[in-house]
Amino acid sequence: MSFLDSPIARCEAAHTMVLTDQTQLQCGLEHACPAGRVCPLDGCFATHSGLSETVLPAPSKARRARRGLSG
Repeated sequence: MSFLDSPIARCEAAHTMVLTDQTQLQCGLEHACPAGRVCPLDGCFATHSGLSETVLPAPSKARRARRGLSG
């Protein structure tokens, strides 16, 4: 049996459960939210997270192509 001790919430935009102990930007990157999407959980996220000092890697070209993004 495992226990998840992090706060979670249902995101209707991404149709998944998300961790709210991360920043809203980190969540958007993790779930590939498009720029300009209005987040239904705005205000529910942490202002700082354990990863705030870490630079998140940019998506690979193959992953961006699957999402229909240029670059």
